[in-house]
Amino acid sequence: MAGGKKRLGKKRLAKKILTWIFFIAVAVLLVVYARKVDWPEVWDVIRNYNRTALLGAIGLTIVSYLLYGCYDLMGRSYCGHKLGARQVMLVSFICYAFNLTLSTWVGGIGMRYRLYSRLGLPGATITRIFSLSITTNWLGYILLGGVIFSIGVVDLPAHWYISDTTLRIIGGALLLFIAVYLWACAFAKRRHLTIKGQKLVLPGWRFALVQLLVSSANWMAMGAIIWLLLGQQVNYFFVLGVLLVSSIAGVIVHIPAGIGVLEAVFIALLAGQDTSQGKIIAALLAYRMLYYFVPLALATVCYLWLEGRAKKLKAKNERAMAE
Repeated sequence: MAGGKKRLGKKRLAKKILTWIFFIAVAVLLVVYARKVDWPEVWDVIRNYNRTALLGAIGLTIVSYLLYGCYDLMGRSYCGHKLGARQVMLVSFICYAFNLTLSTWVGGIGMRYRLYSRLGLPGATITRIFSLSITTNWLGYILLGGVIFSIGVVDLPAHWYISDTTLRIIGGALLLFIAVYLWACAFAKRRHLTIKGQKLVLPGWRFALVQLLVSSANWMAMGAIIWLLLGQQVNYFFVLGVLLVSSIAGVIVHIPAGIGVLEAVFIALLAGQDTSQGKIIAALLAYRMLYYFVPLALATVCYLWLEGRAKKLKAKNERAMAE
């Protein structure tokens, strides 16, 4: 008995140490990001922005984070767990902010396991939640990418690894994938898939349509933010297409927050759109501040608050589940 208590104490101490190491790493990351940003240029651009456009970008940032929160609300319906909607939205906000900056493994998966388990959900349920969230996010990407790439909205530079024709073929393949997914959700007889002991269930076609609608709206909101910050001088769907290309490039290169990748792709693809390189960089700096830096700072505060309240919230959730 004494040995068990001792091991438990060491385990708790290890968790506390790892938690503090995590917070220190986040603080260092925030400082590093802050030092790399040319703040005078950002503030100068923001001061000169049309107020309506800037407020619209801020509003769309909030809308995008709320839409992403709907992924976990759908996960709540999908799994049937009883956590309150506010708790779910808060966890989703924290995870998304860390996901954008520290990668899916830390934000999308690690943070979800940490927070949802602290709130009383079992590991199997958490696995289904983040699996649905990741699937939902990329379904919207695949749908929009399929449409935009296949109709040739984005013109790639001649020196790129793939041609415009190849991009259109990729777009067609993405649309075919969406069609197969919807068909499977509507007609597949086998609806269970077990991966490493975790059972995943294929949703119904109505649920799949909601996934596509919400995720597509989120990606479109992200594109609209950049479009507004660019002064609405470039075709919106072209900007959205460039964002989609840069997003997959960021995943392939695997740099935290896609630092440098987003800027490089936008500069390369917007070169012939009568938009100066300085304006592109300034708009993307403002975008990073609104969509990455500020939410990450807020998410860090929310994470600390949630960690402090986790035991009380877990006890409350367990009572609700028992009723």
